[in-house]
Amino acid sequence: MKKLIAILAVVSWSGFWAFGYIALGADGVSERQLVIAAVLAFAGFLTGVLAYLKLCRASEEAGLERRRQMDPARRERAQAQGRS
Repeated sequence: MKKLIAILAVVSWSGFWAFGYIALGADGVSERQLVIAAVLAFAGFLTGVLAYLKLCRASEEAGLERRRQMDPARRERAQAQGRS
């Protein structure tokens, strides 16, 4: 499942860059084509970000990456220092 999500992320980011380039840099396209390219670029961006976040969460759950959360005592000390 992780490989499928990784492939989805790569395809989504590729679509984002390709259609984003068309939307921003292409000459001689109609307004309709421009809007379609922008919508597809946004869809690629959104899908790519969601797939990336899903992969990050899966790697944390598998133990491949440690969680970046503080333990409660350390968090309380940091918050107490910030209030002073």
